[in-house]
Amino acid sequence: MGKGVKAAVIGGVFAVMVGGAGYGAYNVVSALDGDGGSGSAGTAKKSGPPSGDEVAETTEKFFAAWEKGDATTAASLTNNAATAGTLLTAYGEDAHITGVEITPGTAAGTAVPFTVKAKVSYEGTTKPLSYRSTLTVVRGETTGRALVDWEPSVVHPDLKDGDTLVTTESATPQIQAVDRDGTVLTKEKYPSLGPILAKLREKYGDEAGGTPGVELAVRHTAANAPDTPLLTLTEGKPGKLTTTLSASVQAAAEKAVKRYGESSVVAVKPSTGEVLAVANNRADGFNAAFQGKVAPGSTMKIITAAMLIDNDVTSMDGPAPCPDSAVWQGQTFKNLTGMKPNEGATLANTFMRSCNTGFIKLIDDVTDASLTTEAQERFGLGQDNWQTGIVSFDGSVPASPGPDRAANAIGQGQVQMNPLNMASVTATAITGEFRQPYLVPFDLDDRKPATAKGLPQSTASQLKQMMRLTATQGTAMEAMSGLSGDIGAKTGSAEVDGQATSNSWFTGFRDDIAAAAMTEEGGHGGDAAGPIVADVLRAGG
Repeated sequence: MGKGVKAAVIGGVFAVMVGGAGYGAYNVVSALDGDGGSGSAGTAKKSGPPSGDEVAETTEKFFAAWEKGDATTAASLTNNAATAGTLLTAYGEDAHITGVEITPGTAAGTAVPFTVKAKVSYEGTTKPLSYRSTLTVVRGETTGRALVDWEPSVVHPDLKDGDTLVTTESATPQIQAVDRDGTVLTKEKYPSLGPILAKLREKYGDEAGGTPGVELAVRHTAANAPDTPLLTLTEGKPGKLTTTLSASVQAAAEKAVKRYGESSVVAVKPSTGEVLAVANNRADGFNAAFQGKVAPGSTMKIITAAMLIDNDVTSMDGPAPCPDSAVWQGQTFKNLTGMKPNEGATLANTFMRSCNTGFIKLIDDVTDASLTTEAQERFGLGQDNWQTGIVSFDGSVPASPGPDRAANAIGQGQVQMNPLNMASVTATAITGEFRQPYLVPFDLDDRKPATAKGLPQSTASQLKQMMRLTATQGTAMEAMSGLSGDIGAKTGSAEVDGQATSNSWFTGFRDDIAAAAMTEEGGHGGDAAGPIVADVLRAGG
């Protein structure tokens, strides 16, 4: 050190004495700690929530540094300086965002909403950018300072952990997705299609013949996901991608799932396998309609009934007694509360009332593998070979020993399905042919559809008639009331560990459209999933 300068440590903080010893003057040198801030000598560490003044002062300094493009200073005002610094640096350098103006709103306690207005400039093109976000001010654990609680969403509401912002030529050309009749499909008009259109663009952008543009986008570095475009600076040429969807049925599906939270629905055309609609209303954004893996409840009885008929155990008009309870290998199975036992019931009666015990009593006459064989060979399920055009799960019906053989038969146990699978099951049941569902034409990328031998026509005709009875006289009657044409359905409710209320399942058909829906914790099949399916079938006429 230079002459007249001495070093000392005060309370663990590095300090420098300036001038002669007699002055006793120390300049405290900042030392970044785990909170991203600095301590100060002789100042008591504060505790408790930040005061209103502290919230205002911290946000003012943070916004000022952010506006200036001073990522280091802005990051030091957060409780995670390293991570914040990386993203704030990328904001200017990789995303090419400049001219930042931030307007804070009225604080609600320690939460401060704000509006960002800025410009994105890239290779001579500039576009305005505007969005809203929120930050929260907290007390630093180490320093006691008021600091911005760091979350990527502070920088932009669409950012999550591991994400960053980039402005560059898009990785794949844009697509103009159209329905079966040429109607343009956009995420603005059909919100459920947002993530699906992004996947289609990622997979088929090049095949569709478009050219890439320049975009500001969220890059998901921590996940195997395509960039999420936020702002288009230079329009590329979108390639036209024809899908199997029907704009009118899709619109009905979008509206229907809004009736109940955590709901998903799929509609298919039984005569071809074309997917007419796919919609989700979920807080997590997951495409549960195509990728869900949950127990389907009594909708599974369509496959179980087919197994019993194909294995000559019984028939639609044959016996399927419905006692109050049934025991299988030490586990007792019961029916829904209030269901009257019927020892003389036929399979049709047991099916349309959704009697669990009637199915349990008959599985003595089949093997652990019988249901698996029926699902795979007749309905095309559970072989991980569907080629829909996007990621999908094609069901799982494992051969299960012990009590799970019985549980599987009524859609509990180890069976896993989603609405896509159950819509396909209904389509196979009423036509006798398995036609693998698909969203884009197979010849676009030479995909090979999954195949299965389908059902004997006598089995299919019995299943279709039992579904008709269920829709007109059984558990699906209320949900399907008012629908014209040739209609049929099957209800289901699936119990899930940790849930107070069962998942609601429903699948049905109307002429040449089949649909299936699931609502988490929706109760009985006719309570939530039923009205969703009915609305979609109504639009398909």
